[in-house]
Amino acid sequence: MKVELIAYTPTAAGVCCDAAAICTASDNGYRSLQHSLASGHESVLEHAVFTFRVEGISRVTLAQLTRHRLASFSVQSQRYVKLDNPELVIPESIRNSSFFAEAQSSMRYMLNLYERMMEAGIPAEDARYVTPQAVPTSLIVTMNVRELRHFFSLRCCNRAQWEIRQLADEMLKLCRKAAPTLFENAGPGCVQGGCPEKKSCGHPRSKAEWDK
Repeated sequence: MKVELIAYTPTAAGVCCDAAAICTASDNGYRSLQHSLASGHESVLEHAVFTFRVEGISRVTLAQLTRHRLASFSVQSQRYVKLDNPELVIPESIRNSSFFAEAQSSMRYMLNLYERMMEAGIPAEDARYVTPQAVPTSLIVTMNVRELRHFFSLRCCNRAQWEIRQLADEMLKLCRKAAPTLFENAGPGCVQGGCPEKKSCGHPRSKAEWDK
C-alpha cells in the first residue's frame, strides 16, 4: 500500500479558523475554532479539503472506503485498464495458515481464466467478474476535514478491518503533519477520552502512533 497527500487547502487551519470566527463575529479565529470543536459545531471544518493518492489496496477495502459518501473518488477502471500479473493483497492470517497455498493457487487460476477470456474476445468489463477481491487498485480520494475526522474515528479503531485501518493510519499521519491544529485530537474514541464501542478491545491507541 502506498498513500500520498497530493494536495490540500492552503492554510487549511486558517480557513477553518476564519469560518469559526465569522460565526460569532470574533477577532480570535483560533479560540473560536477550539470553542466550535468543543461544542460539536464541526461544520466549520468543511471548508478545508485534503486529496490523497492511494495505490495497492484491495477491492475489499475499496468497497469499505466508498461507503464514506461525503468524499470524492476517482478509481482505476477495470473496464479500460487490463490486469497484468497484479500483486495480490493477501491477509497475514491467510499467509500464515495451511490454506495459503490453496488460496493463492485458486486466485491465480481465476486470473489466468481472466487472461484467457480476454484473449478469446470477452470484454474486460465482463471478464473482470471472475477476478478475486484480492486484486489491487489505485485511486484518488478527496475529503473535507470534518469527514476525515469522522473517517479516522471509525477506521483507526482497533476493531476496524486491518487493511482499511492501515490506510486510515497512513492518511492521519499525513494530515497531522500538514495541519496539526485540525487533527490534534483526531483518531478513534480511545484517544479522545473514551471508547464508544459496546465492548472495548482493551488496547487503547496513543496519538503518538500517528506522529511516527
